[in-house]
Amino acid sequence: MGENGTYFQTLPVVMRTLAGNARLSTEAGALEALADFLPRDQGPRQRSIDGVPVVFGGSWGDVGMITDAQAAGKLVVIRNMARRSDGTLGLAATIDRRAVAARFRSAAGIAVASLDLIPPALRDQLEQPASEYRGDAAEPVPPAAPVFMYVSERGTQLLLGAMPEVLSPGAAGLTVRGSVAFVEGPTRYPARNVVAMLPGTNAKLRGQYVAIGAHNDHIGFGQPVDHDSLYLHNRMFRQQGADASNPRLTAYQAGRLNAAIDSVRKIRPPRIDSIYNGADDDGSGTVTVLEIAEALATGKARPQRSVLFVWHTGEEAGLYGSQYFTDHPTVPRDSIVAQINIDMVGRGEPWDTRDGGPGYLQIIGSRRLSTELGDLIERVNTEGKHAMAFDYTYDANGHPEQYYCRSDHYMYARYGIPVAFFSTGGHPDYHMVTDEPQYIDYGHMVQVANFVKDVLLAVGGLNHRGVVDQPKPDPRGECRQ
Repeated sequence: MGENGTYFQTLPVVMRTLAGNARLSTEAGALEALADFLPRDQGPRQRSIDGVPVVFGGSWGDVGMITDAQAAGKLVVIRNMARRSDGTLGLAATIDRRAVAARFRSAAGIAVASLDLIPPALRDQLEQPASEYRGDAAEPVPPAAPVFMYVSERGTQLLLGAMPEVLSPGAAGLTVRGSVAFVEGPTRYPARNVVAMLPGTNAKLRGQYVAIGAHNDHIGFGQPVDHDSLYLHNRMFRQQGADASNPRLTAYQAGRLNAAIDSVRKIRPPRIDSIYNGADDDGSGTVTVLEIAEALATGKARPQRSVLFVWHTGEEAGLYGSQYFTDHPTVPRDSIVAQINIDMVGRGEPWDTRDGGPGYLQIIGSRRLSTELGDLIERVNTEGKHAMAFDYTYDANGHPEQYYCRSDHYMYARYGIPVAFFSTGGHPDYHMVTDEPQYIDYGHMVQVANFVKDVLLAVGGLNHRGVVDQPKPDPRGECRQ
């Protein structure tokens, strides 16, 4: 069900790199690219910061931060504060770039004072060329975006003329000069969705589709690290992996970690790795969808409606594949009655996942467009005796993780298609080189697969099209959970 009778749908993707002449300075001195400031690509219409004043915006998440009106036309420097796993606030390395850019949408630029905290492997990853999804020429021109960068302690001092600890929000800094630009590479890179279809058994309903998908990409590779040391560190002190800030260990904590590493060293030497395999994110979802496809194609139970299988590419880069497929569906868009998204379903045990346990499964978005879909999912679990233990925590309006907006299902939901997102949740190996197959809980994954298969059969067998009884979002608007 791809292009020209194939399984593939090719996306328009190019690569963009930081221009070699990127440089910044103030009256206090020059900032060195990548050492003092590390820019992130904001797209082809990012603003100029040459000659604009610098202002201290305050600490991220603090009610005392300056307003967007106060930031208009300026380079805003902010401290990056985040809540640690123990509930306390502390300095964090990376930040939700989209959320910050939305908060200061009128600024000329945003500088997050946390570059020195970003670990080498992640820093190396952030310096790699960025992909850009081109979409359609007919799409609305995106609005101008503020320049975004992480800055070092030295860079922060040069921009503000003082360290932020001694400043109040709104304090004026110096004037920045120079440019930060990204240039497009000469080559378009292949990026492909994989699309297939199983015809429904009912001649009157097979023109309608229940879609199911997962993403088949991950985040590449970074600087080499020792697998066992990282595995132990995150299990002991960073239980949400890359979704949590990297803590500064006390002397006692460091001693516990070193003792654990020493015990492993008695068994085997260091194992150096640099590849982010993504066994759970989203290898688990990708193969689960494939297994469900095989089970439906070869089993006795077949849905009356057709099932559309889409393995999306570019989810990690910004939902590229699901955006392109829903903008250019290979079936009529209004024939898709629901979409089920499976992203990270290979974990879930209590030693591995926060709040995990037998049958643990997070559900997001199942009632945001269709109350009926959410009720049906609950009924399938009960009547099918699947014993899934649902967690709706991350579906709450305004939840800081914003999972409803962060995976492929939202690209369907923006067009008013009811969705349900299933996941066993985050864990210490999230976006780490330690996300490998040996840590997958295959029994749990099979339980999820059987349950989702029955959800597809139930949605595909309804004697009516599922009712959409909640407000539909703007397909071109910003997602808000």
